[in-house]
Amino acid sequence: MSLSLFFYLSREDSHLFQVVSNSKFVSVGEVKKRMQEQNFNIEEELKKLPGKPGVYLMHDEKDHIIYVGKAISLKNRVRQYFQSSRNKSVKIEQMVTHIRRFEYIVTDSELEALVLECNLIKEHHPKYNTMLMDDKAYPFIKVTTNEPYPRVMLARKMLKDKAKYFGPFTSSQAVRDTIELLHKLYHIRSCNRSLPKDIGKERPCLNYHIKQCDAPCQGYISQEEYGKSIAEVLRFLGGNYAPIQKELEEKMLKASEEMEFEKAIEYRELLNSVNKIAQKQKITDSSWEDRDILAVATDKEDAVVQVFFIRGGRLIGRDHFYLKIQQDELKANIIDSFIKQYYAGTPFIPSVLMVQEVLEDSSLLEEWLSAKRGAKVSILVPKKGTKEKMVELAENNAKMVLTKDKERLKREEGRTIGAVKEIEKLIGVQDIYRMEAYDISNTNGFESVGSMVVYERGKPKKNDYRKFKIKGVKGADDYASMREVLTRRFMHGLKEKEESKEVGGFTVFPDLILMDGGRGQVNIALEVLDALHLNIPVCGMVKDDHHRTRGLYFQNEEITIDRSSEAFRLITRIQDEAHRFAIEYHKQLRGKGQVHSILDDIEGIGPSRRKSLMREFVSLEAIKAATVEELARIPSMNEKAAESVYKFFH
Repeated sequence: MSLSLFFYLSREDSHLFQVVSNSKFVSVGEVKKRMQEQNFNIEEELKKLPGKPGVYLMHDEKDHIIYVGKAISLKNRVRQYFQSSRNKSVKIEQMVTHIRRFEYIVTDSELEALVLECNLIKEHHPKYNTMLMDDKAYPFIKVTTNEPYPRVMLARKMLKDKAKYFGPFTSSQAVRDTIELLHKLYHIRSCNRSLPKDIGKERPCLNYHIKQCDAPCQGYISQEEYGKSIAEVLRFLGGNYAPIQKELEEKMLKASEEMEFEKAIEYRELLNSVNKIAQKQKITDSSWEDRDILAVATDKEDAVVQVFFIRGGRLIGRDHFYLKIQQDELKANIIDSFIKQYYAGTPFIPSVLMVQEVLEDSSLLEEWLSAKRGAKVSILVPKKGTKEKMVELAENNAKMVLTKDKERLKREEGRTIGAVKEIEKLIGVQDIYRMEAYDISNTNGFESVGSMVVYERGKPKKNDYRKFKIKGVKGADDYASMREVLTRRFMHGLKEKEESKEVGGFTVFPDLILMDGGRGQVNIALEVLDALHLNIPVCGMVKDDHHRTRGLYFQNEEITIDRSSEAFRLITRIQDEAHRFAIEYHKQLRGKGQVHSILDDIEGIGPSRRKSLMREFVSLEAIKAATVEELARIPSMNEKAAESVYKFFH
């Protein structure tokens, strides 16, 4: 039985209880008494819980999910929250006072429960779960060895496409610099031409003329010779720097002796680049393979997890992640939550995770990570030697980051989370985590496109940005275009949910939709949501006569925003970003469309007449259907040109 079916069954047969509390902490006895006053027998309902593995969801008085947990036995685990004899943490004590109802999802195994717990935390962002604030995706260097003439490029995801991937790297700029160096050293192509099919079809690009490509697109280099260069690239990325260093040094000295100082300088710069890369990937311990070292530092409700990335025995970089925690949260629990959230989304999982404390679910996490990696993953707590020192170093780095960035984080929180709180207050909507903003762009109705930008906790989440090429609307109809964009976005999301996709591009729905415009755009969005039986608040971002943000349109009234407030600045940033993203995509499509049009093949039809025809008839189908008289009536057209167009299509 699938997880989605379990979910359906549990909702049909969910067991509810109510708690009403105005105080910060109340006793378990008081909780039960108040539930009995509402004709609810908690003891009887707890008896109905199955002794099977699964996930439980706690709801508050507003029916928001405030905690998601997993259990080997739902019956035993959920009961513990209502047993006064249990020594509960401050967080659990506080959470229990806010619980109004719970529901559960039965699974076949504890591993299934773990996977489902990760997915539900990611979707609902429960208040009392430790939440990862950063969503970072690290780049890889991809060598397309699945092609006859491979390319070297930056990639954000590891795909099962028979290409070779190196990384991940912590810096996108470092990856770009490395790729540029490889192009200079080995003259690897950077174009997207399909070779050998497209050999000789177009002229060689600029890279050939500046001697950074051997032009396989012209057949100037054989596949065998090109393959030798790719083999050198693979050896280089694998860490074999010595031959390249020696070769560059020899070329530099030779050029200097021959008085070719410009060449000598070029070789010297290349040599320096290689030396920097080799130095950055200095081997720490030759016995180490792929592993991540994790350590956490805490301060009240803030925590920082420091991660050291070791790949192929080399320390390639480090990064830190901010988390929101409850006071007195155990470090082991923080690391446990971090692993679940971070490795649920990262495309690469190393063979070993080294942590500072023993984790309660260590064996279960190992099983889950091993399944995702397709090979064994171990979670270790080093007790001595170099490994222990590295964990200690990671912890010291986490402490330093937390102390150093405290004030900056407060300011950033004001710009982001604080601004979201202000928006919540303005429109009367609580717990806004994710916002999606939409915009439409076109030029006289040509190549209409839609954009969707995403902000979570007041920060842009660019991995979730989406662009839409309008397919079902002819001409400049922004309302119809927006209806198509919203319908496609939410229908795609509903389909992904039905298919129980672990991670989908449209799976997560927003807590607030922001439309670029006022009443008309908002009404379109509400119509789409109503048709799909979705209940999501919609705001319009209203602009003044100078195309600057003026206020919000919500529930049939315009809300004025203080121009000096963080809410106003955030709305402005979101509106500008949605517009920029739409314009960028539109320009991209427009540029492609202007490269060639079928109308350019007609004698007597130049750019001016082509534009006039498209402006008047909108589509090629309409032009084909037009008579000579109709074509001749178009400005800039004459009878001769009209006859040429008509004859071309008939």
